[in-house]
Formats: sequence, C-alpha cells, structure tokens
Amino acid sequence: MKIHTSFLFLLGTLGTYAQQDTSASFPPPEHPIEVQISKATSDIKIDGKLDETDWEKAERITDFFRREPRQGGTLKYKTEVRILYDEKNIYVGAFCSDSVGIQGVRVQDLRRDFRWGRNDLFGIALDPQNLKQYAQGFQTTPFGNQRDFQNFNGNNYDNSWNTLWSVRTQRTDNGYSVEMAIPFKSLRYNLPESGNSIELGFTLVRYARRDIEVSSFPAVPQSFTPYRMTYAAKLTGIEAPPPSTNIRLEPYALYQYNATKEDTIQIDKLNEPKVGFDAKWALNSKTVLDLTVNTDFAQADVDLAVNNLERFNIFFPERRQFFLENSGIWAGGAQKSIRPFFSRRIGIQGDFNATSAPIDVGARFTQRTEKKALAGLFVRQRETENAAGANFGVLRYQKNYGAESNIGFMVTHRLDDRYSELSLASNNNTTISLDGQMRPTSQWDIQYLLSSSIDELSGNTGYAGRLFARNDTNKYYFRWLTEYTDANYSPKMGFVRQTNVIRHNPGGYFIWRPKKFSWIRRWDPGMFVNYNHDATNPDSFQQASLYIFPVYTFFKDNSFLEISTSPTWQNINFSFAPLGLEIEEGRYFYNRYLVRYNTDRSKKWSGDMGADFGRFYNGNRTTINAAARFAPIPHATLSLNYEHNAIKEVGVLRENLSTNLYTGNLRLALNPRVQLSTFYQYNSFNEQGRWNVRFSWEYKPLSFIYLVFNDTQIDAFDPVQQNNQFISKITFLKQF
Repeated sequence: MKIHTSFLFLLGTLGTYAQQDTSASFPPPEHPIEVQISKATSDIKIDGKLDETDWEKAERITDFFRREPRQGGTLKYKTEVRILYDEKNIYVGAFCSDSVGIQGVRVQDLRRDFRWGRNDLFGIALDPQNLKQYAQGFQTTPFGNQRDFQNFNGNNYDNSWNTLWSVRTQRTDNGYSVEMAIPFKSLRYNLPESGNSIELGFTLVRYARRDIEVSSFPAVPQSFTPYRMTYAAKLTGIEAPPPSTNIRLEPYALYQYNATKEDTIQIDKLNEPKVGFDAKWALNSKTVLDLTVNTDFAQADVDLAVNNLERFNIFFPERRQFFLENSGIWAGGAQKSIRPFFSRRIGIQGDFNATSAPIDVGARFTQRTEKKALAGLFVRQRETENAAGANFGVLRYQKNYGAESNIGFMVTHRLDDRYSELSLASNNNTTISLDGQMRPTSQWDIQYLLSSSIDELSGNTGYAGRLFARNDTNKYYFRWLTEYTDANYSPKMGFVRQTNVIRHNPGGYFIWRPKKFSWIRRWDPGMFVNYNHDATNPDSFQQASLYIFPVYTFFKDNSFLEISTSPTWQNINFSFAPLGLEIEEGRYFYNRYLVRYNTDRSKKWSGDMGADFGRFYNGNRTTINAAARFAPIPHATLSLNYEHNAIKEVGVLRENLSTNLYTGNLRLALNPRVQLSTFYQYNSFNEQGRWNVRFSWEYKPLSFIYLVFNDTQIDAFDPVQQNNQFISKITFLKQF
C-alpha cells in the first residue's frame, strides 16, 4: 500500500508541475518549412570537397535550432547545408564549422552503424512518402563512417538496416565538409497521378561532441528525437525519375571449416563450401519483396556472455541482417518483455538452443503507404540431426490514423515437422495479436498489445497483454506500464520475459538543467516501482522493488554519476537456483545500493566504474563492473571490460561463490571500409573462453569480403571441449 501511495503522490506532483510550465516544449508546425532545391547541371563527384559550380549556386540552409545542452539560444557550432538532385541521386552537402578544426574532432572508431553520442556527426532523415511516422536516416562522422537506419514513430529504430548510398568527408582547419549521394532507388517515394514532381519530408541534425551541442533543422523539442517527422520540413522542386526496374541482387560464396575436439581427440569435422543469395525487388514505390536462399550469417556479431542472477529470461537481441531490416513493423518489436514474434526463434535447434539450424529459403513482403502497412514473412528451416524442420510465417496489417496514431493486427504460425528420430509429432503453434499506438498530443504516447497463443501439442490457449503510457517533456518524464502474461501463453515464434505474471512498472523523473551550476548539464532525480504478482492468483505476490535514484547526473563534459538504492521484496515459492545456488522457499527483504561513474566516452582515454552491493536473499552480494577504452586515433581502439560477483552465505547451504567475466576488444581500421576486429571473453563461472576475429573489406558499396575465426574452449567439461571455426566469405551487390 505504501508503494502505491508514494507513486500516486509522485504522479500528482508531476501533473501539477506539468500544468504550471509547458513553455519549454512546442507542438508541430501547422505548415512545414519548405526548401526548394535545384537540379545539378553537371556531374557531382562524391569526394567531400563541395567544389562543383552547382554547390555554389544551391540554396543554403543555416537556420539550425539548438537542442542541447540548452534548448534555444545561440549556436556555438554553425552548420551550412545545401541539397541538389539529378536523374539518379539526391545530394546533400554540408560544412560543419569548428573553430579548432581537426583538433576538435571527436570520433571513437571507424565502424559502420556507429552509436549516437560518442562521435561528431552530421545527418539527414528523410520521410519519402510523407507518412509522418517513418524516416530513413543517413549519418556520417568527420572521417566518413556510414550510419543508416529506419525510424518508426520517432522512437523505435532498425539500426542494422543498410541501403545503397555513399558519403565522403574532408577535414579542414575550420571544420569538416560532408558530401552524400542518396540514390532515388534507395528511397520509397510516391509519384503524383500526373507528372513526376515530388516532395519529401526531411530533418537535419548536427552533433558537436566536444561541447555536447546538438542542433537540428527545423526546430524539434529536445524531449524528442530529431526523427519526429511531424516536425519535418519539406523538400520541394524535385523532378523524380519515373519508376523502373529496381532489383538488388547479393549473391555470396563461402568456405567454412569446423573442428570439434575433446582434449586432443577430434570428434567432429566440417569442411564445405556454400553458396546462396539475397534479393530485393521494389515492385513499386510502396512495395518491396525480399528473398533469401541458403541463408548465411557468418559475419553477424557474437553474443556476449551473461551471468543471470534474476528470475527472468535474458533477452538477446537479433543480430542477423535479413531479420533486422523492417523489424520495427512487427507487433511488440520495440520492447523486451512480450514479443509475439521474435526472429531469434528462427534458425535454431529447439527452444533458444545455442546451436544454429540451416535456413533453406526466406521471403519477406512489405507494403507501406500513408494510410496503412502490410507485411508478411515466410522462412523454411532445414531438418538437422537434433531438430525437425520447421516452417515459420508472419502476417501483419497496420492502419494509420490521425497525425501519429495506428492500430495493427498480426498472426504468426509455426509448423514443426514430424521427427521420427526423436519420436516427435508435428506441432502447430499460432499467435493472434492486436496492438496500437495513440498520440493525443505530441508529448503523450500510449501503446497497447493484446495477444493469444494456441499450441496444438499441449492443447493450451494462453493470453498476454501490455499497456504503456508516458508523458515526455523537456522538464520531466513519467510513465505507467502494466503487463499480463498467463501461465499458458507460449509463442513458439516469440519471446516472453516471464509467464504467469502481472507486472506494474510506473515511475518518473524530473529533468533539471541548472543555469547557476554550469558544470552540471542535466540532473534527473526520480523513482520507478516494479511490482509483480501471479496472473493465475492475483493475491499471490512474487516480487517488488523500488528503484530510487536521487543522483542521476550528466556533467558538462558528458561524464555521468549515478547513486541509487533498490529496496527489494521477494517471494520464492518455486525451485530457484541462480548460478547453481539453491534459494530456500520463503519471503525475503533486502536493500541494494548502486554507485557508478563514467568519464567522457568521446576522449582518447575513457573509463567506467560501478559497484552494486548489499544484501541478496539471505546473504550478501557485491558486483563490481569496470571498463577502460583507449582510442588514440579513430583507426585503433582497445576496449577492456571486467565484471566480478562476490556472493557470500547465500542459499540453503549458505554458499560462497565468486565469478569473473573478462572481455577485450581490439578494433583496427585502415579506413571506414577496411577493418579488423578481435574479441575475447572469458567467464570463470563455466570456465569458457571465446575468441572471435573478423576482417571485413567493403570493396564496393555493400559488397564485402569477410574472414572470420572463432574459437571456443570450455575447461569445466571433462574432457575439455574445444571448437574451432574458420570462414571466408565474399558478397557482391548489384542493383538494376
């Protein structure tokens, strides 16, 4: 009762505060700013120099709006942008001024799809169909790294979406210049019924990392991302090319060698070539068909090891390119608790088995207009020695209404073949889901999901639901989250954090940007409540905690300090043994404390340190996290991470346990297109060590040569097990 009373008081306080001061935010414009662009009369060479005559004649965009570190006011870093087009491309040229020139550049490494927040960057987001709920982002650093992504509704990202475009940059004593070419064939725009004149929604963003200055054109409130396209300006005067054949083929050839040993005895060996291809066909400006045959994901990043001490399933994100593209369109795709469709269930043997299963063929259909979206996916997974073959299908329909609202319907169906090797009968598993989003105002966001699963083998029908509402302004943030998952909800193509649970997770925080304390950029004190009880028996309490963070502070140089506490109540009424420590059934209360600090992560030297300590069930636990990063130049970066768990007198046997998790990564780059990454991780809990070495060369846009070496050794097994893998792969992309 005290938890709910405290939270209602917090909501009331925030609500009163909201009514008193809303001047820091502003609604979208009724009429967007229009920028007319001209057609290039000569060839534009993409070299970052902006020295063609057409650039001199182009209209300049200079009226950028400051979003950070304070909204509004005078910009320290000026940006000048010009935009052109011809029969094939839209060209974006920018000069990003910096008074100290090259010396002021902050770029951590040269990877593609770099993270926001650690590098200087410039970018453009386009809404080719003027949907107001969708954007394609194109960003770069002063060294010419490429970052491209899809954004849905201003919040949800597909960061691994890759499309065909090019960029080059030049660094000078006064800043850096950017030159982009974005092919019309990489965009999905609508031609009018007569003629070929089109208009595109767009926003521009500049991040000057040294002083955390973020600016945009046009003005977008700092509480939203720069990809909230209801605020977008409009590019006009474009005579777009008429529709033509738009097919992208990407064949690959691969050689793979695998060897498994027990001690020095080789027990398994694989030595084979492999070929396959991906294809993308833009049937028209609204509709795209993707096809993959004999699919391979050799170049995908490896998962990091995790020592799970909680009662919930761990979520590992999708890393495979075919499944990442357009993943934001699926119901529940933006959250980690209830996902009726989670693509990582495809291409594995059994339920979340670490061993992969071959994919014979996959196809995806996507149609998106200003009023609706329709998508479908089919994948055939091959039978292996340990698992039956399976067919996976998803169908999705979404209807847009209002400025930024939608409602959707989704069906998934998984059919596992009969498997005589293990005497398994065939099985059908289906989910039916209804979901949607409502934005009654620009700062309110309401999301809902209702889902049902039907499993033929067990005969069970299960239900799940989610309601999320948040209010996001420049001064405060608060939300309400309730999730329901009954004991029978079993999406064989999805992911659930926990079954048989009702979870409430409300909370919020203030956002204070003190003017008198210039060394503090932002201070966000607040609290979140987490309360779980059984779905089958609402009176049966499971777990509750308060996450109270009076110190959550970003400093002027973007270093960060958090001091927080988490009072926790537990009811263990099931068999529970985290990391093998058997916890006696009963009720527990304990308090945990967290202190963590990180330096400015954009500097050559940066570090993180955190301590999570306090009681843990009937004993004590201390977790230490430490990280160091050395990036003397963007071409070479070394990262080291360490996690230590010291658990004392916990469980039925009052046991002690110590675990250490070591991670190291060395990344070397000749330029953004030629890179070598070396990764090593050792987990003392299961005595497992893993090497991953990957060389990549983008010899043509989106055409790659990969060399990959993997080595895994588990010393805890007797005999010791070791697996070695070498892969060489070449891909070639051709767009017609």
